[in-house]
Amino acid sequence: MSFGSFVIRRLGASLIVLVGVSILIFGIARVIPGDPARIALGPTATPEMVEQLRDRLHLNESLPIQYWEFVKGVGGGDLGISLYTNRAVTTDLAQFFAATFELVLVAAFLMVVIGVPLGVLAARYRDGPIDNLARIISLLGVVTPSFVWAIFLMLLFAFLLGILPTAGRLSESAVVPASVTGMMLIDSILAGEWATLWNAAIHIILPATALSLSGIGQAARLTRANVAEAYSSQYIEMARAYAYSERSIAMKYALRPAMIPTLTILGLDFAAMLGNAFLVEAVFAWPGMARYGVQTILHKDINGIVGTVLVIATFFLIVNMIIDVVVSYLNPRIRLAARA
Repeated sequence: MSFGSFVIRRLGASLIVLVGVSILIFGIARVIPGDPARIALGPTATPEMVEQLRDRLHLNESLPIQYWEFVKGVGGGDLGISLYTNRAVTTDLAQFFAATFELVLVAAFLMVVIGVPLGVLAARYRDGPIDNLARIISLLGVVTPSFVWAIFLMLLFAFLLGILPTAGRLSESAVVPASVTGMMLIDSILAGEWATLWNAAIHIILPATALSLSGIGQAARLTRANVAEAYSSQYIEMARAYAYSERSIAMKYALRPAMIPTLTILGLDFAAMLGNAFLVEAVFAWPGMARYGVQTILHKDINGIVGTVLVIATFFLIVNMIIDVVVSYLNPRIRLAARA
């Protein structure tokens, strides 16, 4: 199977999954107990007002007609009006997605630059003090929930040491840059607001660290296991026989083949963080999409629920497809196995 055919097959499978997800979440949002129109308007609304809102949301139609209206809206870039914010769902998602995506990007960066080197060092010095320390760090990262890390980091660095802020994306006194990407770090650079860039950076350190610690532990454990297995291979002994440096052997000959399974898990962790960030966002009052999604569920905002899940599912499928393509490029045997 050619590389292009492999990519096309993965893209087609992702589209089928996305359609299935849309049907599933649409059905679940409609069968949740409670009348969305009544919840949105409150107990003081008259029956006529409730009925008008139900007609506008097509809630009096059959489920197939409701889904068809939903598909037409999605095709036109319209996910309806949020019953929670009274704004277009697309407007809400565009605003809140950027905040969560920025947080997830920084957390993923920390996950890679800390977890992978830690795993390489642990494999290089197996059963030594460095390996034992790396095991303890990775185990603590994996078994401790992100919100526990969030509370611990807040108590330590914000309340005890007082060196980092506790909430929000910027201080009240900071200059808000013009919104281009919606991500404060990038928008600050584009606007040349270096004071705002520093302010945004110190605000994102604690939530990104809390969100990344589980992934750091996972990356370290997987990298250590895979690199240790690579070190037992014959080509490593041959590289040593040719007098290659230990650093070259570790980074070029041991890490590269070991990164294929690690890259797969890191990609899935990266995609999952988009939906799993709500507890960290709640602790640090981070105005992100995960927190918004929880609020739409509590308010039975069916348009907001469906829109949030679709964005998370689409993001997950895109990341998963990218990881499949990268791994298949690094290891052509995967494409041959798919053809077989």
